[in-house]
Amino acid sequence: MEEMTALQKKWADKRVEEQKADDEEAQKRPENMDQSVLDRIPKPTGWRIVVLPFRPPKKSKGGIVLADQAVDRQQIATVCGYVVSTGPLAYGDTEKFPHGPWCKKGDWIVFGRYAGARIGIDGGEIRILNDDEVLATIEDPEDITHMV
Repeated sequence: MEEMTALQKKWADKRVEEQKADDEEAQKRPENMDQSVLDRIPKPTGWRIVVLPFRPPKKSKGGIVLADQAVDRQQIATVCGYVVSTGPLAYGDTEKFPHGPWCKKGDWIVFGRYAGARIGIDGGEIRILNDDEVLATIEDPEDITHMV
């Protein structure tokens, strides 16, 4: 077998590092989070919903690595989030929600930029919204343009 040149080895090592970074990003997506992490997030009371805001990837579609500050700013300004849990009274008012709940645990939702309470946690923040502050459900948060 032919031995790799120093440049080929460097490229191969870089591909391995990029793959590890992509795997780490995939682990940070809420639907892939470990249950023990989700158990530490506060439980909502009443008609409230706990949402984990969308955290954009650290690399742009064109391959540019974004600064941590830019990623943090995007997370704070995002209008998309992953529903972690709902309170016991959420969507319980049949007069207000005659067609049932607008969202459920595991859904990606859109909410107002200044909606809900922001609470800092290790690794970011969560938002606690009222059940009627959900504007829409979406399949993938990357379909929405996140403005800062």
